[in-house]
Amino acid sequence: MKTSDFDYHLPESSIAQTPVEPRDSSRLLILDRATGDVSHKTFRDLSLILRPDDLLVLNRTRVIPARIFAKKETGGRVELLLLRRRDSLTWEALVGGKGLRVGKKVMVESDDSRRRIEKSGDFSNQSIHAEIVEILEGSERLIKFSEPIEPYFSQVGNVPLPPYIHEKLSDPERYQTVYSRDVGSAAAPTAGLHFTPQLLDKLKQKGVKTAYVTLHVGLDTFAPVTEDNPEEHKIHTEWCELPQETANLISQTKQNGGRVIAVGTTSVRTLESAGSLITDHSPLITAFTGPTSIFILPGYQFKVVDAMITNFHLPKSTLIMLVSAFAGRERILQTYETAIKEGYRFYSFGDAMFIA
Repeated sequence: MKTSDFDYHLPESSIAQTPVEPRDSSRLLILDRATGDVSHKTFRDLSLILRPDDLLVLNRTRVIPARIFAKKETGGRVELLLLRRRDSLTWEALVGGKGLRVGKKVMVESDDSRRRIEKSGDFSNQSIHAEIVEILEGSERLIKFSEPIEPYFSQVGNVPLPPYIHEKLSDPERYQTVYSRDVGSAAAPTAGLHFTPQLLDKLKQKGVKTAYVTLHVGLDTFAPVTEDNPEEHKIHTEWCELPQETANLISQTKQNGGRVIAVGTTSVRTLESAGSLITDHSPLITAFTGPTSIFILPGYQFKVVDAMITNFHLPKSTLIMLVSAFAGRERILQTYETAIKEGYRFYSFGDAMFIA
């Protein structure tokens, strides 16, 4: 198995730059992984496709408006991209700017603070400061704010869209799922962006149950695998939680002959992380909380997930490897080729697949 085995050519015109409206009007490609049969629907048709007693597992993480602009005392511009919170004041962040050594301070910019500085000419007593306290890998730094930054997100934070999206997002809520709740992600769990409250209600009326997990998505999710052998790749670690209530619903669904349907690769990672604790002596899934570095490659035996809803993923990424493990590498690449020919939209704001 080589990383190049998961490569494919995608025309730039196939990369969705903006989300469709309404959310559930996106297209839905249905792949039968047993036969390879492909059919084409609209996402709202999910209410016709799913069965009573199926269980949808949704990731309710919420994206942090984590892209923050700041200014050095010398006037130079700095960009901070918050990745993970260490404590109430300290964050791991990607920084863009020169000379950001330990001890350097920058001032977080908002429209209000910019006007006050221009009027007073005084940097020292204005707004929130951030200090570089440790140099991590590459352009990552540990930074400490002068006060908690979260209450100011609405004033200073910007949604960190993926690097392949070049259009400005007019409504930041379109990069959040309608059921998002737990703040902590650097990127959206994009398979969930297609759901509307109306569609969720229709599924409930049909007898489809919903359960929730949380996995805070890191920016590493977009990173391609650069090693020739994917097994040598160091997978990113993300924090996740599967509550006992969800574990109970999964067990009930399995007992009733229903399917556990993961919405997105983030839900897959959470479910299979909890599933890794299943043993012959403890055959039922139980609650799970903590970091996961599970790396799902072809050959992996799925323990919990019966079907999944997912978007179309980047070439040579850990995510296309995950869906290849579920449906077969050749089948996935053939299906992607079909999707390109049929004009499907790819990546975060693109269309979806239902793999059963």
